[in-house]
Amino acid sequence: MAGYVGILVSDPWLQNQFTQVELRSLKTHFTSMRRESGKLTVEDLASRMSRLKVVGENLSEQERADFIADLYPNLKDEVDFEFFLKVYLKLHAHASARTGSPAKNSSAFLKAATTTLLHTISESEKASYVAHINNYLAQDGFLNKYLPINPSSNDLFEIVKDGVLLCKLINVAVPGTIDERAINTKRLLNPWERNENHTLCLNSAKAIGCTVVNIGTQDFIEGRRHLVLGLISQIIKIQLLADLNLKKTPQLVELVDDSKDVEELMSLPPEKILLRWMNFQLKKSPYKKIVSNFSTDVKDAEAYAHLLNVLAPEHSNPSTLTVKDPFQRAKLVLEHADRMGCKRYLTAKDIVDGSPNLNLAFVAHIFQHRNGLSTQTKQISFLETLPDDAQVSREERVFRFWINSLGNSTYIDNVFEDLRNGWILLETLDKVSPGIVNWKIANRPPIKLPFKKVENCNQVVKIGKQLKFSLVNIAGNDIVQGNKKLILAYLWQLMRYNILQLLKNLRFHSHGKEITDVDILRWANTKVSDSGSQSRMDSFKVFSL
Repeated sequence: MAGYVGILVSDPWLQNQFTQVELRSLKTHFTSMRRESGKLTVEDLASRMSRLKVVGENLSEQERADFIADLYPNLKDEVDFEFFLKVYLKLHAHASARTGSPAKNSSAFLKAATTTLLHTISESEKASYVAHINNYLAQDGFLNKYLPINPSSNDLFEIVKDGVLLCKLINVAVPGTIDERAINTKRLLNPWERNENHTLCLNSAKAIGCTVVNIGTQDFIEGRRHLVLGLISQIIKIQLLADLNLKKTPQLVELVDDSKDVEELMSLPPEKILLRWMNFQLKKSPYKKIVSNFSTDVKDAEAYAHLLNVLAPEHSNPSTLTVKDPFQRAKLVLEHADRMGCKRYLTAKDIVDGSPNLNLAFVAHIFQHRNGLSTQTKQISFLETLPDDAQVSREERVFRFWINSLGNSTYIDNVFEDLRNGWILLETLDKVSPGIVNWKIANRPPIKLPFKKVENCNQVVKIGKQLKFSLVNIAGNDIVQGNKKLILAYLWQLMRYNILQLLKNLRFHSHGKEITDVDILRWANTKVSDSGSQSRMDSFKVFSL
C-alpha cells in the first residue's frame, strides 16, 4: 500500500506531461479557482490563471484571454480539471516561446527545467556523495553487493531506482526514521513494491527536513540525475549538521555570552551556527576577516589554513600561510586535514572553485572531528530547560515526523515549541483539508505580539471543532502556552482525520471496497513477515505509539 494515492488523469498522454507534485499543485489551484464562484468557465481562466508561475508571470491577462479565445470559442463552457490541464500546457508553451525558452512539445517546460537544473550538479559533487555513501553504507547487509559504487560512472542512478539506498541513507542521517522492515528489499521488485519504497523515501525525507519540490516516484524510476543528487545532497547535509545544536553539543554555549544570546543561537539554522563556530575559532588566529559563506570567502583557502592551525597546531605546515598560489594552499590545507584524520570528500579545485555544498561538508567534518570547544560546559541556567531526547515522548516524535512530511513552509524540531504561534498548525490543517483556513485573518511569522499568536491558535481550535474534534477545555491560549497534553490531544485527532481521508481515497480507488482494520492489519503483518520477523499484530487494541 503506497503512502499516498496519486492524482489520476484519464488521458495517459496528459498524465505523462506532469509529475505527481505538479499535478497536486495544479489540482489545488484548480480547486481554489472553482471554489471562488462555484464553477469555472473557459472565460474565467484568463484572470484566474494569473497566480500560476510562468503562465501568470510572462503573459498579461489580455494576452491569455486572446490566446484562449482563439483556441476555445465557447467561452461559457464549464471547465473540468483535465481541460484545465490542457489549457495550462498550451499557455505554458506559448509563454515559453514568448520568453525564448525552448519548447519542443507541450511538456517542454518540464524538459527545460531538467536541463537547467542538471548543470547545477558537478561531477565533483557526485563523486563526493558517492564517496560518502560508500563510507557510511559499506557494512549494510543488503547494499554491500552493490558497493562500493564507482564515482566516475552513473551506477548510482541505477542503484537508487528501487528506493532502498535512499531509505538506508535517510536512516544514517537520522537513525530510526524508517522501520527497515517496511522497506522492500527483494532482489526483484514489482512496480508496486518499488513505488512503496519511493513513497516511503519521499515522505521520510520531508519528515527529517528535506525540501522535496517537483520530485515524484517516477523521477527515481527514470533516474533523473539532478533530482536524485539534489535529494542525496540534502540528506547528507542533514547528517553532517546533526551535531550543531545545544542538545547534541552543549559546548556551543561558548559562542555566546548570556542566556538571551543562547535563545538566538537556538533559533539559527545549523549552517549559520557552523559559520559562527568557524568565526569564533578564527578569532584565536591572526586572521581578521569574517567568513559569511562557504563559497567566495573560503576559496583562497586562507581561512582554512588558520582554522586548522588553531584546531590542530601539531599538524601545521608553515608553508601553508606563506605560499601565494590559492590552489597550492588548498592542497596543503587538505594534507593538514588528512594528518588530523579528518574525513573529506573534496579536492583542492573544489575549494578554489568555491563549491558551497562541498565546502560546507568539509567544515562540518572538521567540526565533527575536532571542534576545539571546551569540555567544561558553561553553567547557564537556560540550558537546563532544554528537553533531553530521552524525555521526548514517542508521540511527539511521531507527530513531528508526520507534520514535517506534509511539506509545510517551516521544518519543526519540537511540536511543543514550534507550534505555539499557530502558523504551522494552520498550514497543516490546510494540507489535510484544503481551503478550510481563513488566511485573511491569519498572522504570518515572525509574530512578536502574544495576542497575534492567540488569534492564530483560536482559529486552529475553531477549525478543529468544524472537523468534529473533541476539544473540551482546549483554547487557543493552551497551544500558545505549550500545554503538552492538550497539544498531543489535538494532533492525535488531526492525524487520525488525515488517515481517515486517506482510507476514503483508497476506497475510491479500490472501486468502492471498504478498507477495514482487517485489511490494514493483514498488510502490516505481511510486511513484517516478509522482513523475516515472527512478530505479529492481531489487533490495534494492543498497539500503541
